[in-house]
Amino acid sequence: MHAQPASLTRFAWLSVAAALATLALKFAAYWFTGSVGLLSDALESLVNLAGALMALAMLTVAARPPDDEHNFGHNKAEYFSSGVEGSLILVAAAGIAVTAIPRLLSPRPLGNIGIGLGIAVVASLMNLGVGLTLLRAGRKHGSITLEADAHHLLTDVWTSVGVLVAVGLVALTGWQQLDPIVALLVAANITWTGVRILRASVAGLMDTALPPAELAQIQTVLNRYQAQGVEFHALRTRKAAARRFIAIHVLVPGSWSVQQGHQLLEAVETELHAALPQLTVSTHLEPLGDPVAYQDDGLQGIRPATETAKER
Repeated sequence: MHAQPASLTRFAWLSVAAALATLALKFAAYWFTGSVGLLSDALESLVNLAGALMALAMLTVAARPPDDEHNFGHNKAEYFSSGVEGSLILVAAAGIAVTAIPRLLSPRPLGNIGIGLGIAVVASLMNLGVGLTLLRAGRKHGSITLEADAHHLLTDVWTSVGVLVAVGLVALTGWQQLDPIVALLVAANITWTGVRILRASVAGLMDTALPPAELAQIQTVLNRYQAQGVEFHALRTRKAAARRFIAIHVLVPGSWSVQQGHQLLEAVETELHAALPQLTVSTHLEPLGDPVAYQDDGLQGIRPATETAKER
């Protein structure tokens, strides 16, 4: 059983706390060293904080139950959070590049490198622990918001590793240009992460069908009934964060009673719920042998129909 969205806000609060702590540490590291690489790392932590606050807000909205204006719930609010997070990552990448290019053209010596590196290592380990925690929670509960926040934090860790290596090499070699060069490489790397998160967010808002592995689970359930002479068509699926939606037409012998048809639909829906968690199923009963029953494969959901819907 998947947790309800309300239980996920504690992970968002954890992300907010980590963002505040690492933000303070990274700006301290920059203050001690004057490294533009460490400054770029600190700027990304500002984005982490904004993303964490957005995640907290959207997870709170997603936890609200369905109402008269939102009959299918508020789960899609999570996609707004991941979209904002991806956009903020791109903004951070641009900010890093703008900061690094002037330093590349006019290098400056770094100071107090040992203290700065020590502070940055502590901040990176904190982000690593929180990022892995959010990633596990996001995958377990099907939360795109937590996954996006986790990927952002883990990207921040890789950013920090690159910056730490660069600052260390500057200390060993004296090549000052290496600091802004690594900052630009970091900007390029996190740009890809931002684009990937945005693509996932757009896919969810566009009601993309369930993934092939879940469609195969649905087909396995339907195959058992097809072997008994029941047919299915007009299958449509979509996903809103952790919530899955299925609409399908079920064809049975025309001689069946309403009671027989209802019992079949109940059985099909029960098995589908067992196969996929957090699922809403809508079924439409039709008679085998009626030519009209086979003319609705292009149905867009606006034609009047008697449906049974059950949500668990």
